[in-house]
Amino acid sequence: MSSFLKGIKRPFLVTIALLLICGLAYPLLLTGISQLIFPKQANGSLVKIDGQTIGSELVGQDFSDARFMKSRPSAVNYNTYTREDQERGNYTRVASGSKNYAPTNPELVKRVETDIAEFLKANPSVKKEAIPTDLLTASGSGLDPHISPASAAVQIPALVKSTGLAKETLEAIVRENTQGKLLSIFGEETVNVLMVNLDIAKELGLLKQATN
Repeated sequence: MSSFLKGIKRPFLVTIALLLICGLAYPLLLTGISQLIFPKQANGSLVKIDGQTIGSELVGQDFSDARFMKSRPSAVNYNTYTREDQERGNYTRVASGSKNYAPTNPELVKRVETDIAEFLKANPSVKKEAIPTDLLTASGSGLDPHISPASAAVQIPALVKSTGLAKETLEAIVRENTQGKLLSIFGEETVNVLMVNLDIAKELGLLKQATN
């Protein structure tokens, strides 16, 4: 028994030491550094209006109002929920993810055809073949708040009609919320739909200045 205890003493102490270092000290250190240097990002890049959190720059939302720009489709409805869902306690079940349909899956074909029909109805000046691909495909997480500049531009004519704002105003809003490539090399240019819609809402007098 004595030899057994001596044999497990060292690996036990190593396990405890690694647990404290990797499971406690390291996370606390990184949390402290991130809160000190990048407090906005560390707290989820939240967007607030009048002290109330209305979203995150990192999480997409589903906009049904014709005056606002549309996001990419999502299998998880962007973690949004109705007041009825909240009262019933059903909203907590939603999480990130995708349906992972194969290209030949009839459910995927049906969903894409439905999205095409809805988009063409809302954007009658756009031809079917001109719809950018990312407006018909969901991201892997289902929470992506970004679309391509082409997907933003193709929606502007319909937004001019629904909002009454000038085309130049909407184009300026899109430019202000366009993020360039990382280090000007990696990735693609993206447009944050939530931030675009907040600026549209402010132009329409629906919201005050947002803070983040």
